[in-house]
Amino acid sequence: MLSYSFYTLTAVAALLVTCHALCKCPGPGLSWRDGLKGQPHPPRLSDSQDTKFYDVLVNLKHRLSRLEGVLALKEEIREVGEKMLASNGKRVDFASALQSCEDAGGTLATPTNEEENKAILGIVKQYNQYAYLGIKEGEISGQFKYINGMPLNYTNWHRYEPNGKGREKCVEMYTDGSWNDKKCNQYRLTICEF
Repeated sequence: MLSYSFYTLTAVAALLVTCHALCKCPGPGLSWRDGLKGQPHPPRLSDSQDTKFYDVLVNLKHRLSRLEGVLALKEEIREVGEKMLASNGKRVDFASALQSCEDAGGTLATPTNEEENKAILGIVKQYNQYAYLGIKEGEISGQFKYINGMPLNYTNWHRYEPNGKGREKCVEMYTDGSWNDKKCNQYRLTICEF
């Protein structure tokens, strides 16, 4: 069971990400009481609470940055474009791999260009195991889509693939970076993107 502090940290992290994206983080000269245009005002904070909250956000941002650096150094995460990729090292069926990624706040790794494919391949080679990708066959046999339903804009099929003719609905990445359609009940490495 997750602790109260975990939920608090998650909420603060979400707030930090939102503030950073909107470039509206509170700090010296900008108070939460100023609010965001068109947004309801959060509860009023005293100036001392406002400063303490800002200090917590700055500290959290610093700690998150350090954690990302450590994980990248240990090759436990890889960054490519706006995505971060990670594996738990587990081999499971497609549904379990997808669920693991969603439980962690991400989804199965889904290459949308050659650079992302190479980054995923780096993890595949690190574990020396084939991995599921976030791609499945649609309702029309032989037509594959991203798991969000969007059509593929990039492919790297192995020679003569896909060849499952409706029987192989999932996609795995080989250790050379090429793709193969595969039955979804096979155990493959889990790689998530965030």
